[in-house]
Amino acid sequence: MKVKRIAANIETADPSAVSGFYKDILGLDLLMDHGWIATYGTRGTMPLQVSFASEGGAGTPVPRLSIEVDDLEAVYAAVVKGGYPVEYGPVDEPWGVRRFFVRDPAGTLVNIVMHA
Repeated sequence: MKVKRIAANIETADPSAVSGFYKDILGLDLLMDHGWIATYGTRGTMPLQVSFASEGGAGTPVPRLSIEVDDLEAVYAAVVKGGYPVEYGPVDEPWGVRRFFVRDPAGTLVNIVMHA
């Protein structure tokens, strides 16, 4: 048996409302849309991970999602320009990442991270 995919499912009254954040800001593809559920991702291979945490590191709350990017400053600029609420950072953490926390339109706390 092999796990092929892990997808976080986040409850929201309007799944289409997050499109601007996940599609336009983070550049993910809309992979499936049934109206009541919309799935964003990439068509290629993406690492599979699931984490369990008692806090988000540096005394922060646990974010529901962590999304690794290759250009944190570009994503941060797009988030600020889009008016999305940044709740932490950007900051260089002692464990070797640069990151910030943002709320998506569904209110989900998202950790945007780049390895140093």
